[in-house]
Amino acid sequence: MQTSPTAKNAFASQEASLSVRFAHTFSCPPEAFFSVPGRTELGGNHTDHQHGHVLAAAVDLDTRAAVRRNGTGTIHIHSEGYTPFAVDLTRLSPVSEERFTSAALVRGIAAKFKALGCPMEKAGFDACLSSGVPPGSGLSSSAAFEVLIALIFNALFFANSLSPEDLAKIGQYAENEFFGKPCGLMDQMACALGGVVAIDFADPAAPKAERIAFDLSRFGYALFIIDSGAGHADLTSEYAAITDELRAVSRFFGKEHLRHVGKEAFYGALPRLRRETGDRAVLRAMHFFEEDARAVREAEALKAGDIGGFLSLVRESSRSSAIYLQNIVPGGQVKNQELLFTLALAESVLCGAGAVRVHGGGFGGTAQAFVPLTHADRFQSKIETVLGDGSCRRLSFRAAGALQIDK
Repeated sequence: MQTSPTAKNAFASQEASLSVRFAHTFSCPPEAFFSVPGRTELGGNHTDHQHGHVLAAAVDLDTRAAVRRNGTGTIHIHSEGYTPFAVDLTRLSPVSEERFTSAALVRGIAAKFKALGCPMEKAGFDACLSSGVPPGSGLSSSAAFEVLIALIFNALFFANSLSPEDLAKIGQYAENEFFGKPCGLMDQMACALGGVVAIDFADPAAPKAERIAFDLSRFGYALFIIDSGAGHADLTSEYAAITDELRAVSRFFGKEHLRHVGKEAFYGALPRLRRETGDRAVLRAMHFFEEDARAVREAEALKAGDIGGFLSLVRESSRSSAIYLQNIVPGGQVKNQELLFTLALAESVLCGAGAVRVHGGGFGGTAQAFVPLTHADRFQSKIETVLGDGSCRRLSFRAAGALQIDK
């Protein structure tokens, strides 16, 4: 993976502070620096884990690391704002006490590298991390962390022999098998590849990714991510229910994923499907079939420079997620419906201009808004008047994905 000169300049100020922290923590200077961006989902809400299509982009917020090999067979992670932890590389099977922790992700990534032939005996390293990707923001701080750890292994111990796509799959493996969350591969792929990217997951072992050159500001729009005020750290069961219900529909047809179920066959079997899988599962499957095709059309609109067509599709996606996928309000939650309120607030401020949609997994976290540049300051001000200072963040796309920064 090569270093981007632009990214290198942007990283310079952070590199200095990370160096100071590293020297203070480990009593020696770091030998290498790494950066992985967060990501924003532009289209394809909950389609990746069904082997569908997605549209995503890396953003100009990243997770960074200063690193030095220690030759001890142990990884030491000091992440700003978090309790330091260590992972012993002589134990590379899942640890039940580590589920849903960063240590589980590190251990899972190390286990996959060992399975690929990476020697673990002296593969330990010390690392100081700093992240501009807020946890719970829907910008994939966890995926950025996973790809970062995989990037470090690849650069320091595996001769950079793996591709960005490989690093993404290693991150997903760690999250599925060690962390305990049945995520798809979109987040890790977008973080690893960078830029705006359309991804087809028909074959998850070899997803097809197409980079799209697109500058949102050139078409007169800004991207905002709005924090609803509701975290999604404790909502794994809600996310798992989506995959479980879609799997039930797929298995009705003898398949494991909806991508391999024909749309006509699905609609033809609705009476029996409703009885056997329930209405919510059927509605969520309806969302998949429409959203999967919509993600392809969104990518085509961006390639054609058709911003109006793209925004119309974004509005359709938002409606489908709310009505069919039902990933806006956690089950049984009545009094507090932060994400649904945030979507309604943003739509009222936009007054028909631009578009707003649920961002990422849903249920909590963030909404995404495409706002005309002429409305940007007013939009941010009005949202933050209601939701609080810093709740409405303006972002830009980042061309570089996972990369090592030369010293």
